[in-house]
Amino acid sequence: MDNLNKPLHVIYGDGNLGVSGNDFEYLFSYSRGGLVSLVIDNKEWLYREPKPTFWRATTDNDRGNGFSYRSAQWLGADMFSHTVGVDVKINGTPIKFPKAKINNQYSNHEYENQVEISYHYETATEPTTNVIVNYTVNSDGTIIVQTHFTGNTALPELPVFGMRFIFPTVATDYEYTGLSGETYPDRMAGGHHGTYRINGLPVTKYLVPQDCGVHMQTDSITITRNSTKNNADYAHTPFKLTFKKIDAPFAFSCLPYTAEELENATHIEELPLPRRTVFSILGAVRGIGGIDSWGSNVESKYHIPANKPINFSFKIIKG
Repeated sequence: MDNLNKPLHVIYGDGNLGVSGNDFEYLFSYSRGGLVSLVIDNKEWLYREPKPTFWRATTDNDRGNGFSYRSAQWLGADMFSHTVGVDVKINGTPIKFPKAKINNQYSNHEYENQVEISYHYETATEPTTNVIVNYTVNSDGTIIVQTHFTGNTALPELPVFGMRFIFPTVATDYEYTGLSGETYPDRMAGGHHGTYRINGLPVTKYLVPQDCGVHMQTDSITITRNSTKNNADYAHTPFKLTFKKIDAPFAFSCLPYTAEELENATHIEELPLPRRTVFSILGAVRGIGGIDSWGSNVESKYHIPANKPINFSFKIIKG
């Protein structure tokens, strides 16, 4: 009966914290600084651990007004920021960090109502600043993700701030509730709120690859895949993962490439064959500009200053 009242099975490993329940198994790594396995109904959803993201691929307008040059530190932060601390709470109460030896006090029959793990990141910038990502796992498998960007007045403006998830295979489609079409903070007037389904992971065929596919004011998105750990391993039934807003709508892009892969290609034919799904869920997005032939700076109200904190949250739901 006790297991029914406390349905989360918690394993305190030497290097990982395991949390499992009905139809799900999650693995949080201390050394790699994040959630390294998200298995739902025996399907793995993670190729790399989710990390804070600060960069979007340079656009024609960014090149024209020199934004990427001024804010280049955030490209390094996007690739190399690292974890400087990890905290664990059980049922809302902090516990002593369960590293090796300390974790010997736990058995393999630990059951709890709620598990919370917080990662503290230091940005690869000069000067540095900090980001906290907090995961709260509830008994039904729902994960509440809360992010906090501290900010620093000495740092340049950001292109974006959010979390980047990389899934092992290419999604077949995604369905979202938000604004229609591609939208940015200064390009929302033509968008209509509704529910839309996008087949595949379309990338705008610019001559020079650049950021694309952002959708603003999103309430939820459900991503569908039909292959598991590699593109040759097809599932008989498509499987899904849903992200939902908590306090406020979010922005997102769902592409087959990271920002760095888009950045590295000087022509569209240089992009590799799609192999993964790169899902960026964003709490802040810089405007795209384009006021006069892709040269003027973005209007000030669509900038993301680095001297102000940014908080946003969302939840991950099975199916």
